[in-house]
Amino acid sequence: MKKDNIVLEKSFRFAIRIIRLYQRLKETQHEYTLSKQMLRSGTSIGANVREGNNAESKADFIHKMGVAQKEADETIYWLELLKETDYLTINEFDSMYHDADELLKLIRSIIPTAKNNR
Repeated sequence: MKKDNIVLEKSFRFAIRIIRLYQRLKETQHEYTLSKQMLRSGTSIGANVREGNNAESKADFIHKMGVAQKEADETIYWLELLKETDYLTINEFDSMYHDADELLKLIRSIIPTAKNNR
């Protein structure tokens, strides 16, 4: 993985955190439904960023970043549900939310830049 691609690196690191959180929720709290949804959307962010990084066209890149943006927002939704149902502590939520929100903002800034550079 190239180290100079910030969104690629951050989305990969976030996916690792999501996987570890999912494993903990599954093992210690026996929570499978919400956390599985969080796992899917949280790891999909990086997968779509990586696909966008290898896009065939600028339009394809913008589309993949748009999907990554939706997945980041969905991940925040699942994190909020897990917090409100007491599966996540405030500290766990705050830490994960901060990273997810940072990714969402980063992706949201990439999309208009890419559109303007078409």
